[in-house]
Amino acid sequence: MATCTLFITRSGRLIPASSLWHCAGTILLCIASFPAALAQSADGATQAAQSFALSDTNDLMGAVPATGKAEAVEYLGRKAVRLTAPSSEDVFDFLKGVQFQDGVIEADIALKITTPPGVRMPGFVGIAFRARPDTTHYEMFYLRPGNSHAEDQAQRNHSVQYVAAPGFDWYKLRREWPSIYESHAELKPETWIHMKIEVHGRAAKLYLDGSESPSLIVNGLKGEDLAGGVAIWGYNGEEAYFSHLKVAPAAPEAVTNDGEAAGTWDVKFPSDFGRFEGTMSLEREGNAVKGAWTGAFGQSMPVSGTWRNGYVELTFNGMWQPEKDAPAVPATATLAGWIDGDSAAGRMKVEGKADGPWTAQRKSASAQ
Repeated sequence: MATCTLFITRSGRLIPASSLWHCAGTILLCIASFPAALAQSADGATQAAQSFALSDTNDLMGAVPATGKAEAVEYLGRKAVRLTAPSSEDVFDFLKGVQFQDGVIEADIALKITTPPGVRMPGFVGIAFRARPDTTHYEMFYLRPGNSHAEDQAQRNHSVQYVAAPGFDWYKLRREWPSIYESHAELKPETWIHMKIEVHGRAAKLYLDGSESPSLIVNGLKGEDLAGGVAIWGYNGEEAYFSHLKVAPAAPEAVTNDGEAAGTWDVKFPSDFGRFEGTMSLEREGNAVKGAWTGAFGQSMPVSGTWRNGYVELTFNGMWQPEKDAPAVPATATLAGWIDGDSAAGRMKVEGKADGPWTAQRKSASAQ
């Protein structure tokens, strides 16, 4: 098993990435449908599966902002809703009466790119969930069919993507966690694509065209809300089509926000380089977290970071020593993830050296 030692040499901070959204325009339209079973909502009420053909716009709340447009059309042999957006604006349109926490969302989606010849436009079309009516908070999977067959491998790897608003757009996630929140999938413009999203607690999976294997897995969803509306999403410079929408609610996972970071934590980090363990002693004042690490990465190493409703981002700088007799080199370690009661989990990396999931368990007061 590979081992290394990481020692602190200076205090570390996360480097904020640009908060840019991929482009100016977007269209989201609420969708929901549920399989034939009943499920229990977070407040204990029983919800039935729902289906929305979207052969017209009667089940939609209306575009937000109103400059977006949703209209009933026929496309590729079926009745559907077409979404278009003005330039430089994101547009949402929520399904009436739908609240979603855990379960399955499905829809048939098609994309027609309408930018002028010579303008590269890989397209953007997807589904948002756990969304607020004012569109300030949501989580979303979206597709970029124009990237699927690109000659550049990096572009091909941007075919399916996950984002969360606010604070976790494509740019931040791609730069800070490369290849974790996006992947390649076989897609084509102007073709109906079946999209299925499974959401359970902090995790979600995206399936395409009936495949039993997910095209993208997200462990540790970034959104602040555990429940909200469901929406479909498009983009300016294109026509986004949606049909046969279904949402199947499931009994919510037993997770809550506002998990407390303060305490002493036993941390396990089974990275792609090797397995590491350590102890973090943390304290929190408002949204600021500080503390110390002791274990595989050194003794009493300062840790700093942020807390938001139970979601933490922690970082520390130090020295990486991959082999016992090898020279140590500077490195930065970063942990991001959720605290749920006395457990925590997320993603960890030693910049340019190792990457993988991490889990932690809070020690009892008597054991500290």
